Amino acid sequence: MNRAPIVRTLAALALLLSLGAHAADTVRGGEHVLAHDLLAQMIGTDTTSEHGSTTGLAEQLARRFLEAGFPKADVQVVGDDPKRRNLVVRLRGRGERQPILLLAHLDVVEARREDWHVDPFKLTARDGYYYGRGTMDIKGAGAGLIATLLRFHQEGLKPKGDYILALTAGEEDGVSNGVQWLLAHRPELIRSEFSINVDGGGPEIRNGRPEVVAVETAEKIYASYTLTVHNPGGHSSLPTPDNAIYRLANGLVRLSALKFPLHTNATTRGYYARLATLYTGALAADMRAVAHDPSDPAAVKRLAATTPYNDAHLRTTCVPTLLAGGDAENALPQMARATVNCRIMPDEQPGHIEAMIKQALADPQIEVAPVAPAPTSPPSPINQALFAHIGEAAMATWGQRMPVSPYMSAGASDSVFLRAAGIPSYVFNGIAYDVNDDRSHGQDERILINSYYQSLEFNYKLLKDL
Repeated sequence: MNRAPIVRTLAALALLLSLGAHAADTVRGGEHVLAHDLLAQMIGTDTTSEHGSTTGLAEQLARRFLEAGFPKADVQVVGDDPKRRNLVVRLRGRGERQPILLLAHLDVVEARREDWHVDPFKLTARDGYYYGRGTMDIKGAGAGLIATLLRFHQEGLKPKGDYILALTAGEEDGVSNGVQWLLAHRPELIRSEFSINVDGGGPEIRNGRPEVVAVETAEKIYASYTLTVHNPGGHSSLPTPDNAIYRLANGLVRLSALKFPLHTNATTRGYYARLATLYTGALAADMRAVAHDPSDPAAVKRLAATTPYNDAHLRTTCVPTLLAGGDAENALPQMARATVNCRIMPDEQPGHIEAMIKQALADPQIEVAPVAPAPTSPPSPINQALFAHIGEAAMATWGQRMPVSPYMSAGASDSVFLRAAGIPSYVFNGIAYDVNDDRSHGQDERILINSYYQSLEFNYKLLKDL
């Protein structure tokens, strides 16, 4: 007898007993078991660009929808790249509004087992957290969307209009990007009034509990630059003072001292105005001063110094992320190269940032070149009806009224392509997280178990009435 399925089911049911009672009131045990199995399946499927594939996971998830009774025409695995295909699923509604796009990406960044305390490609429950590559970015929220649409279908619930679920490839490295491919080749599949992208945002845990629901309406400009030094090289037994690696390293040390100017925009001022209501004392006073137009420069400086999160929302940042150099251990390097990744404030120009990098390097022999043109797109307008629904769903889920605040993402998402194509995009999900414990792309990525299951109720309440 194969006891594994029974053991897994019992473990999942036992987990339900430890969850917050408020979430369990409206989300049935079956949804929890399904959501656990979905997340385990998604984390357990390697979708890195280095040695994985989104195609296999897209096909597995497509089978779940087909087995649940979705019409074959409404479940499509599409894309030109054999390893990087996308899943698009349509849940038919009553036709009373335009379709709404629900977006998550299936690909994840690399994670090496030797760098983690658990297996990154196996869902692990420990100390109240789910660990695994992609739990936070963004398979956790993606699994929640899948579970919600499957529940709607099972209950025979028809929303006011269609929901289009797009689970895509290439968000992390830009190779065969699924949103770009769909816009270029199959735009009819994702044509919608607006999109909800779950790749960020959501309920922020502050003071030990969810206090504000952040909805990204704008994001920084993503731009990378290569810093390259060339040299004739030679035999390693005859070193010369002009070593390409030394020259590049010295330039990077000078670059590390570069701090871009601090400033605010309308979105960040509105965000800190909302946050100020959640704090007291000097921190609240600084947030109010930052929210004022014009902002108090001294308050902006103090607030930026409190956390990396605040600093990243108040200035452009550039940081080295890749290094390469040399051809052999017994040869002087003929080339040394670093890649510097920048997240540029929306009202700053990439060309100006490149000029500041060159000035900080202070070495004309370090060649600076953009990796690709920096994508830009206009901010999405605040959708008052959507924000009101988010607030109502949050109230029903967490039992407290929370402000719903637009904010500017310090990261980057596929929403930039949607906005550029004329589809407003709002980035948030229902998984409450501690803003000072964001492990996306890092070691031991994790989400709170209780937050994951509460997000199911949030999704259901929000999407049922939208």
